[in-house]
Amino acid sequence: SSGINAEWPLRPGKNIAKYCTQTGDHYNISKCGGARNASMMKACDDKCGYLFAQAGLGDTTTGVILLIASLILLCVCLTTLVKTLQSLLLGRMAQTLKKHINSDLPYPVSWLTGYLFILVGTGMTILVQSSSVFTSALTPLVGLGVISLDRMYPLTLGSNIGTTCTAVLAALAATGDKRSVTIQVAISHLLFNIFGILVFYPVPFMRTIPINFAKMLGNTTADYRWFAILYLIVVFLLLPMLFIALSFSLPLLYVVITLIIAAVLFITILNILQDKIPEKLPEFLRTWDFLPKPMRSLEPYDSVLSKLICCRKSVDDADVIPLSVVTGAKTNPV
Repeated sequence: SSGINAEWPLRPGKNIAKYCTQTGDHYNISKCGGARNASMMKACDDKCGYLFAQAGLGDTTTGVILLIASLILLCVCLTTLVKTLQSLLLGRMAQTLKKHINSDLPYPVSWLTGYLFILVGTGMTILVQSSSVFTSALTPLVGLGVISLDRMYPLTLGSNIGTTCTAVLAALAATGDKRSVTIQVAISHLLFNIFGILVFYPVPFMRTIPINFAKMLGNTTADYRWFAILYLIVVFLLLPMLFIALSFSLPLLYVVITLIIAAVLFITILNILQDKIPEKLPEFLRTWDFLPKPMRSLEPYDSVLSKLICCRKSVDDADVIPLSVVTGAKTNPV
């Protein structure tokens, strides 16, 4: 807090955690001055009994260790959850769930089925207070064929709405002049998800876009295990960093966005023409063979990355039901 930083004797804010605890038994006024009640943490001497108290580590080092430990614990818990569901949902139980979850409402209200499952996904996510837990629990059910990909789609959309509930509740708990700002941020998060659903769900044609992309990415990952890691790094790390860097030069940003849109349109239109009317195209454009192999196939990269331990296919992969079998999708060459 500002009180602790203002009166810290040596290096303000550097090792606050080393001298802080919830109890005031070892409170040292020479280190904290009048900041005893300035924050949740109360300052004390080296006799504090919290984790890493006697390790002599600074706040930054302690925070990094706890961050890594919490991420590992989260991954272990999610993996355990997935494995438990896979072992439980077999046989008759899987058939019962598949029959009821994938069925539609009776006519003439069958078109409301997807919207009902959006509400179900919203409610379940609000209950568990985590969209990651909800979607991680359902993902293996899709792989086992218990839930269809078309049914998983509205459940995921509902989960995106339910996850904003925590932010809204936290915003309502704010006090003073900060409440209006926090509520604005929470409502922006909520409206962003709602408008995204309004774009990609009510119109039947728009629903096929994310579903087809999911099938394509799933089939690709089934063939190349390292593709999932590469996808996460590129989409959630490299691309945001690229656009943040380009935002400092708006003309350059517009040029890059224009080139990306042009490339996507060219690839999409050419794929459609190759599939529908290949005889109308020049011979060299009827396939993608005119491009170097690294630009039209992942095999050259797979020959290198598959040598890594984390990217090798295990023997058990042969027993896993492919996503294309569950969804009925066909693997198309790039």
